[in-house]
Amino acid sequence: MTKTIQAVRGMNDILPAEVHLWQTLEQTVEAWLGTYGYSEIRMPILERTELFVRSIGEVTDIVEKEMYTFVDNLSKESLTLRPEGTASCVRAAIEHNLLYRAPQRLWYAGPMFRHERPQKGRYRQFHQFGVEALGFAGPDIDIEHMVMCARLWRLLKIDGVQLELNTLGDAEARARYRARLVEYLERHHDALDADSTRRLHTNPLRVLDSKNPAMHDVVAGAPRLTDDLDPESAAHFEAVQAGLHAAGVPFQINPRLVRGLDYYNRTVFEWTTDRLGGQGTICAGGRYDGLVEQIGGRPAPASGYAMGVERLIELMKEAGSLEPRAPDVYLLRQGERAERYAESLAERLRDSGLSVTLHCGGGSFKSQMKKADASGARYAVIIGDDEALAQELTVKPLRAPAEQVRVKLDEAVERLRDVA
Repeated sequence: MTKTIQAVRGMNDILPAEVHLWQTLEQTVEAWLGTYGYSEIRMPILERTELFVRSIGEVTDIVEKEMYTFVDNLSKESLTLRPEGTASCVRAAIEHNLLYRAPQRLWYAGPMFRHERPQKGRYRQFHQFGVEALGFAGPDIDIEHMVMCARLWRLLKIDGVQLELNTLGDAEARARYRARLVEYLERHHDALDADSTRRLHTNPLRVLDSKNPAMHDVVAGAPRLTDDLDPESAAHFEAVQAGLHAAGVPFQINPRLVRGLDYYNRTVFEWTTDRLGGQGTICAGGRYDGLVEQIGGRPAPASGYAMGVERLIELMKEAGSLEPRAPDVYLLRQGERAERYAESLAERLRDSGLSVTLHCGGGSFKSQMKKADASGARYAVIIGDDEALAQELTVKPLRAPAEQVRVKLDEAVERLRDVA
């Protein structure tokens, strides 16, 4: 017997029963982004590896351990399935001179790829919505990004989400802090785990993001970046906090929040929840003023964030804000004349704006009614040869205690439109 071929581990099929949940979220997010003036951009999922090495950072976990990278057989170039969207979006903006005309508010959606240990809410192919504002220097755009997220949680009926906020300062401030942090960590070298030891001289700020409980005391005692903060970044951060207070968006300062990508500066933030086990971050981002120049464009400020679709879906299920999709009508038919009439009737009902599932495959009316009930439809429309001869239809409510009635098409449409 031939062995069954299964999907690659950590890369999941989204089955029909789930797809409509994704579509509901996608439609809500697209409409929400439109109310803030963001335009969609679509980038390829495959990029030159150099783009991510240069932007994310050569000594980050993503570049060192998680990227799907290969050498193209024809071009001999090193290519990578995108592990995140910001670098691709900035590359596209530079390549197509989008910033030449004006600052850009952009958004994108699609799959990202990281070779991680699969678990609930963390997959090797995962999906994100990304939001990027290119060319905006002030704290107002940082504030907008967090305020708009707060609105989305309300639209999706998701509660219990906490905003955590920090600032990383400018490059000189981080260099000063980095030196103090390395000195501190070297004094506690015996308490560092293997990952922290490896990061000590390459990416020491990531030690602060350790999830190892054994590292808690070392991280808690580390010096704080705010002690080395430059005046401009401090003023920027104060303005961000004031704007959030004015907008009524609660937040918590987390001095250990550093994010996992090298390109961030100044404001960084995460929206977190305790309802997803170990994968508590549902949305994260911040400011990355040096990235445009780093990739090869003219210097330009920028800020953005991304949210995980799979994690949002889980929270929406828990909140009960996603109902299964069902047709308005399930149309049953039996008899030679009924077969032909039912097909034309189904089209006429669809012309009136109703969604109709037309039964196929034969079977008794009893077996067809079981399928109608399982479909979730509010009404069954029953067509036998008698109905076909009279050009009528029998309407049976499936979700309410009402009698079935036999009516002409126009009257049936009026009854059924109450569903749509």
